[in-house]
Amino acid sequence: MKTIPLILAALLFNSEAFAQSPSPAGSATPSPTPACDGAEFRQFDFWLGKWKVTLPQGPQVGTSEITRQAEGCAIREQWTAASGKGGLSINYYDPANRQWHQDWVGGDGTILHLHGGMKEGAMVLSDESKGSSGAPRNRITFTPMPDGKVKQEWSISKDRGQTWETSFLGVYEKQP
Repeated sequence: MKTIPLILAALLFNSEAFAQSPSPAGSATPSPTPACDGAEFRQFDFWLGKWKVTLPQGPQVGTSEITRQAEGCAIREQWTAASGKGGLSINYYDPANRQWHQDWVGGDGTILHLHGGMKEGAMVLSDESKGSSGAPRNRITFTPMPDGKVKQEWSISKDRGQTWETSFLGVYEKQP
């Protein structure tokens, strides 16, 4: 008769130990996919890194550090001009309107709210037409180059986007 309680105790002990042991590999519940893991969220990854920024045939005009932030949902730019002045931007993809957005603030007081997306292999961000007020419209195009550099062209339109004039053309060269 003592055998039955021992068998029951052994079964009970083993079942409790089994219930508390981790699941075998492959049978665990998969972790949820990160919120910003789709391909659209990676379209601007070519801009990530530490960069020296120069004019196309000229001197260095500054440095820029571009990092992924907020669990991969945002890209932060920290710009430092050769003069020591700087600025920063937050860039993010909004799946609701399927557009990239850039909010920029410069140490000189410049504030930009741009939006857009990939066009012909380049990230093109612009602001809305300012109407007939005469306020210029901005467009910034980031183009990845075959040699790993990135070309940034900042253009301004004073006629609501009919014509554009380049106000800055910089070449980003990745630093170690």
